Amino acid sequence: MTIAKSVLLFALAALAEIGGAWLIWQAVREGRAWWFAGLGIMALGAYGFIAALQPDAHFGRVLASYGGVFIAGSLAWGIIVDGFRPDRWDLAGAAIALAGVAVLMYAPRSGS
Repeated sequence: MTIAKSVLLFALAALAEIGGAWLIWQAVREGRAWWFAGLGIMALGAYGFIAALQPDAHFGRVLASYGGVFIAGSLAWGIIVDGFRPDRWDLAGAAIALAGVAVLMYAPRSGS
């Protein structure tokens, strides 16, 4: 259950951070209304709280692992929201990043 909770928290954190950054991008780069940026800032704040709920108590491990989730999540966001078409190298990089997440977060450890 702990792994399932962790994966769910990573997914929610990715939605909050990537969505927040996208909203700010829309306001700054695409000329959307200023309140898009305001919503983005709130979403980025929510990301920080969600990340803090991870079962692992080590900040460095959680944030390093989230970097891999961010890579894959950003590509997925681009595909779903912006019509981005990743090439095989994008997909390979995302798979490698997620493999790193699995090692960092879920490898068996003794005493930590």
